[in-house]
Amino acid sequence: MNTILDLIGHTPLVQLQRITADLPEHIRLYAKLERFNPGGSVKDRPALWMIRDGMERGLLDRNKIILDSTSGNTGIALAMIGATMGIRVRLVMPGNVSDERKRICRAFGAELIFSDPLEGSDGAIIKAREIYRENPAIYFKPDQYNNPANPRAHEESTGPEIWQDTAGRVTHFIASLGTSGTLVGTGRFLKRTNPAIEIIAAEPDSPFHGIEGLKHIESSIVPGIYDASVHDRKIGIGTDEAYDMTQKLASQEGILCGQSCGCAMAAGMKVARELAERDEAAEIVMIFPDGGEKYLTTPVFADSSRVHYAEGI
Repeated sequence: MNTILDLIGHTPLVQLQRITADLPEHIRLYAKLERFNPGGSVKDRPALWMIRDGMERGLLDRNKIILDSTSGNTGIALAMIGATMGIRVRLVMPGNVSDERKRICRAFGAELIFSDPLEGSDGAIIKAREIYRENPAIYFKPDQYNNPANPRAHEESTGPEIWQDTAGRVTHFIASLGTSGTLVGTGRFLKRTNPAIEIIAAEPDSPFHGIEGLKHIESSIVPGIYDASVHDRKIGIGTDEAYDMTQKLASQEGILCGQSCGCAMAAGMKVARELAERDEAAEIVMIFPDGGEKYLTTPVFADSSRVHYAEGI
């Protein structure tokens, strides 16, 4: 008999239609919709891999508490998995993450501790480390930013799924940078399978940005799992640009998603237009990490009354 955890992975890959209408037919953009994981995001994959790895290595049992820092989605995944396995979960997150994320974590029974919102995800990382050091014996800390099981989850699941779903035709892969696990793990598999595939990292273009869950790598605590050798290049995306594309995805494609998806889509369009200028064919796959339901009260949808219904008609 299946459990909810058996539904993690094998998310759909869909082709974008209206936003890409001005591109040549030989350039296609696809979104891998990770919102279809049971916890609602791409983070279900590494969370499950890290928990199973901890149990296999004897670091986690039902008498311990799962502790980690999160901007939201990994916390939701850990809380869901903890609820399924009967393990307590304690999460540290910036105080300014969306109310929806906080409520979902609490609904799964997780205890929340808030760090300084002005310090972002780095502040949550530091606070979680402090809590762990106070009493390490009672905790299992997956440490998503440094745990090799994070990128391995994508190397073993996300990458093979993309290769299979595109029948090996993928030419470019784009993922936004948070922990970097999605980019690194998926990129490793795709590069190993076909070295000609271009791996592209999308990140905020400034240390001071509003793209929740993402890192501007050069100005942040660099995740231990980040491997710059995996990607061929990085593309910086502005907050307004990511927000605008997030709104377009909802109003033009029917894809309600978070702003990290808008960031990846904006990067995908930049790559597509470069290729169009050179008249090159391409099959571009972008990771859309989550759905937009958790962001309806955040700035990304605050001005959604100005969405782009008329464009492309």
